[in-house]
Amino acid sequence: MTELLTSAQMRAIEAAAIASGSVTGLELMERAGQGVVDAVMEEWPNLKNKPSLIARLRGLPARRKAVIFCGPGNNGGDGFVIARKLHQLGWTVVCYLWGDPERLPKDAKANYLRWLDVGQVYPFDASESRDVRLCEPFPDLWVDAIFGIGQSKELPELVTLMMQRVYYEQNWCEAPIVAVDVPTGVDADTGQSLQTFLWCADLTVTFHAKKVAHDADVEIDRCGKVVVADIGL
Repeated sequence: MTELLTSAQMRAIEAAAIASGSVTGLELMERAGQGVVDAVMEEWPNLKNKPSLIARLRGLPARRKAVIFCGPGNNGGDGFVIARKLHQLGWTVVCYLWGDPERLPKDAKANYLRWLDVGQVYPFDASESRDVRLCEPFPDLWVDAIFGIGQSKELPELVTLMMQRVYYEQNWCEAPIVAVDVPTGVDADTGQSLQTFLWCADLTVTFHAKKVAHDADVEIDRCGKVVVADIGL
């Protein structure tokens, strides 16, 4: 059986690799973001192509669209790398950030600034009015890069409200949700849900090895299909 890692073990492995000089945090983040994009394209090969002529004649956009939710740590940094990679593939990308960008960890902030060179970042919004950036047009992909590993307590209210908005929009557009490392609201070390309302990922892309949450015996599987991306550790 493949070993399952706790969040602390995974952080220790990354820290040791960085301390050895074999890799930098920025390089790991770049590899992680690319790993997510590669996994998405393998899971849904049709996303490699532009929408069909029939779709465009029906008024749908000629470019694929992703909506990416980034958090205040390195998981959010992975999200900004994913945004940049999809943009390079010709996608329209909308990024949201929960938290203060000035307080992002060094590597995450570097990728936040790289994204600002090509796109905008919007704050999470508690408004009940319809957010046209979310749904006009509907996205082809939702990306959850809010917290990742290390979640152990109930989510902030603003994060929950944003997840609820996505849940109802997702019911209309039926675009898949991809989680980076661990779906938001799932305890990485137990697999337990941290509150009542959560979304379920269609695909979870984790790095180096599966975490305990991915194979936990829980009532509701919120991770969907789990793919392990090699980031060279």
